[in-house]
Amino acid sequence: MLERSPLEKKFSSFRIGITGANGELGKALTKKLREEGAFVVGLTHKHVKEEEIKAEGPQEWVKWECGEESALNKTLEKLDILIINHGINPQGRQTPDDLSQALEVNALSSWRLLKHFEKIALRGSEKPQRREIWVNTSEAEIQPALSPGYELSKRLIGQLVSFRWNNLSRSEKEIFKIRKLILGPFRSKLNPIGLMSANWVAKQIIFQAKSGFTLIIVTPNPLTYLLMPLHELCRTIYSKTLKE
Repeated sequence: MLERSPLEKKFSSFRIGITGANGELGKALTKKLREEGAFVVGLTHKHVKEEEIKAEGPQEWVKWECGEESALNKTLEKLDILIINHGINPQGRQTPDDLSQALEVNALSSWRLLKHFEKIALRGSEKPQRREIWVNTSEAEIQPALSPGYELSKRLIGQLVSFRWNNLSRSEKEIFKIRKLILGPFRSKLNPIGLMSANWVAKQIIFQAKSGFTLIIVTPNPLTYLLMPLHELCRTIYSKTLKE
């Protein structure tokens, strides 16, 4: 029999890993999830000093680098939920190096993490454990963000995640759930003029996840609530057509 999903236990006693845990949204999610009783593992590329570890931060830190995702396998094996939240925004810079870095960090490293975590979740076991992965793709997946590199990378990871979800079998989806986070502009170091606070966004993400949404949208832009589900529907139809 499958273990109950994390959300049926309201996150209590579950281990949740967050990439980009040092960012504004990562910090806000960590605080909210800890309030729910979760044990949070912060995945970061920065060195975290002992004196910087606060009561509302991750209970555990793991250092990692893009391109070395396989080194995280032992950490991933212990997680119930992995939240992929790291990223960079090259703004208006459009040099080949800037575009390559955006694609590597925002899309390719996220894709590799998804594949590693999926493999762990779906491998044979007498008592399979339900796991979830949440991928922050941003509404830049379908709308301009005044940053070509950011837009291209978010569209790529968004499409990859959608196609992977649509190609999982029904039995695989019972064990491995993918949620996509479509977020509008919130205030952070990358976007100091964002319209929403990271704390409010984190609260909405957790509320929608508890409510059972796999497509989690948090934005002040009403068009996104219309266009994104339509976009996902088209991808689902396309994927099913290819299977036939």
